[in-house]
Amino acid sequence: MRAVRATPLTSPVLVGRDDLLELADRRLDEARSGRGQVLLLAGEAGIGKTRLLGAIERRAGLAGMAVVSAAAFPRDLEVAGGPLLDLARALELERGHRSEIGRGLRERLAEADARRRGDAHRHRRLLVADLADLVLGLADDRPLLVSFEDLHWADDLALEVIGQVARRVRDMRMLVVGTYRSDELYPRVPMRDWRSRLLTQRLAEEARLARLDVAQTALVARALLGDPTAVPHELVLQLHRRSDGIPLHVEELLGATFTDAGGVGGVVPDTLADAILARADRLPARARKLAEAAAIVGRSFDTDLVATLLDRPADEIDRGLRELQDRFFVLPGRRNGWYDFRHALIRDALYAAMGPRARRRLHARVAELLSDTGSEAAVSAHFELAGLLAPAHRSALAAARRASRLSSHREAVDLYRRALRTAPRDMPASARARVLAEYAAEAAAGDENAAAVEGYEEARQLLLEAREAGTAAALLPPLVAARHLLGASLDERVGLLGRGLEELDRAQAPRSDPTRARLLAGLSAAYMLDRRLEDSIEHGEAARVAAAAAADPEADMNASVTLGAVFVFAGRMDEGWELLETAVATARDAGLETEAARAYRMIGSAASVLVEYERAERWLREGIEYAERAELWNHRHYMGAHLAHVAWATGAPETAERLATDALADGRGGITTRITALHVLGYLGMGRGDVTSAERWLGEARAEGERMGELQRYSPAVWGLAELALLDGRAGDAMELCGVGL
Repeated sequence: MRAVRATPLTSPVLVGRDDLLELADRRLDEARSGRGQVLLLAGEAGIGKTRLLGAIERRAGLAGMAVVSAAAFPRDLEVAGGPLLDLARALELERGHRSEIGRGLRERLAEADARRRGDAHRHRRLLVADLADLVLGLADDRPLLVSFEDLHWADDLALEVIGQVARRVRDMRMLVVGTYRSDELYPRVPMRDWRSRLLTQRLAEEARLARLDVAQTALVARALLGDPTAVPHELVLQLHRRSDGIPLHVEELLGATFTDAGGVGGVVPDTLADAILARADRLPARARKLAEAAAIVGRSFDTDLVATLLDRPADEIDRGLRELQDRFFVLPGRRNGWYDFRHALIRDALYAAMGPRARRRLHARVAELLSDTGSEAAVSAHFELAGLLAPAHRSALAAARRASRLSSHREAVDLYRRALRTAPRDMPASARARVLAEYAAEAAAGDENAAAVEGYEEARQLLLEAREAGTAAALLPPLVAARHLLGASLDERVGLLGRGLEELDRAQAPRSDPTRARLLAGLSAAYMLDRRLEDSIEHGEAARVAAAAAADPEADMNASVTLGAVFVFAGRMDEGWELLETAVATARDAGLETEAARAYRMIGSAASVLVEYERAERWLREGIEYAERAELWNHRHYMGAHLAHVAWATGAPETAERLATDALADGRGGITTRITALHVLGYLGMGRGDVTSAERWLGEARAEGERMGELQRYSPAVWGLAELALLDGRAGDAMELCGVGL
């Protein structure tokens, strides 16, 4: 066997990061003096985020700060609170107060997994607040650094908790540092929107790690060899060209050229994967098999699990681990008995080089071994990768429903998709429809409205084919709500809801069926948005009667809110305002956060439209504060757009522009929020004489409003465009636009 090379594969010095270390030192000093904050370190895979984070942790320790570390892992996107569980495990290994907090984190997450009645959103908000309290409770008698590595793999729940910590940490002796891969913020990655919100609201600071230049690449190479004369300039140029200045790539590419004597003698490989596999080819057979088995398990792996997987004695596994550690493939993990690959890219290269049959066999064995102790999400992933669809379906469905109970919507969506991919071909139609409906509900809750529509429609088709018309009709209210957010016309929405009532009648559903109340309430809301007031009142009152028969307080609340708005538009002002104000108070007292936020939204926007600006400002500001506390962002941003309209109308253009711009930036794709904000910006442009901007904003608002087919969405834009045409001397265009408005 060849002697283990003594030359290190990890650079002993941190090259090109002096500015970031200076920034970290300033933030550590500020945290020690009671000015806490959140610092995000961003960079592509292999750029050196882990190395920099380790240096910051060491500096914090030398400065007398306590240090607590946690990480997210690739499959944590499917595990609610994954990084928080990792933090809990690390804390439970300590003593005293911190161990108690670790246990509290784990128990609170487990408690939230139990089924609960009532407002799911409220339970989620309370869970986030409780978990944030526990994390903040770590800052007791010593200044504290809390680090979270690889947040691009973190789930929604963990990110929400860190976001809550960011809002409350400013007066504490705590610095939170998180790392993430900037090249992996794909559209559906939770970190993407979360990062934007924190940076926009100035709740976090971001620092980016740059690639190394040629001179810095030479420094790394010389530091690795410990000899400034040992690296020819041509080799440095090859390393820089093929590594693109990414430190991990420099180390691996250079490592592949090492001779057993520790010198440089080989050809620089073309790619990082080639370099990793070239080094892996030099491993003894037992170490290579161990590395491949560990790669099947994941970036981090339990040595006992790998030993069982390979069915090898503990001493042989220990020798293999020492060889892998000596050759810089793995490092000891934070948990006792666990190891981590030095970088996820090393694990990925080893995994990709394995044959598909070997991968499937090992994934199947891992799934079996984890079935009793591992997370259902991880088990389902291993079963699917093994090609064992039936157990993959069962475990994915169980994991999806667990994520749903925790209101971890994106995790639930991904797991429901796996459950649907792996579902048996002979699965009964009604059972598949149920899974599709659950999937669609989670997609809608996560603002994936197109996916929600697709799921609801497929579920309805299956139910109708199975002659379960009543159950199919129950899916129409949420389907219509999702289609509305995608811009569906009034006729389309009314047609769908009316079809649902017909389906109930054909199914001979009793008058007390709660679906009837919800369909009628949906029709009332649809007609209200188009200002067909008599139709809205007729269906709203019928909805309240049906809700009473069904003992459905939520349907009654929604119908009441709609009727309140309709009454004020119809001139029944006292009756309407009283109904809306009562709805706000009743929903708040009952803890119905979604219904309360909708009531605030309706009373504030109705007052805004009816030029009762003092009333509008009062209710919109109170509603915005409530929605922010409840973290109901769709409602919050909609009310923010209407508050911008009030500011414009009451002579506060700078406030109006700020609010409208914020609504566009933070509105997360809500079309009604967007249209209202565009109206405000268009009118602001008109007032400043900026005709080009005004026409652009109002033209966009008109186009989106006409696609929805709702008068209140496109009418303000049409009248504004008519005024612009008149000012521009285009009387004919102005008259034509007035005709459209009428």
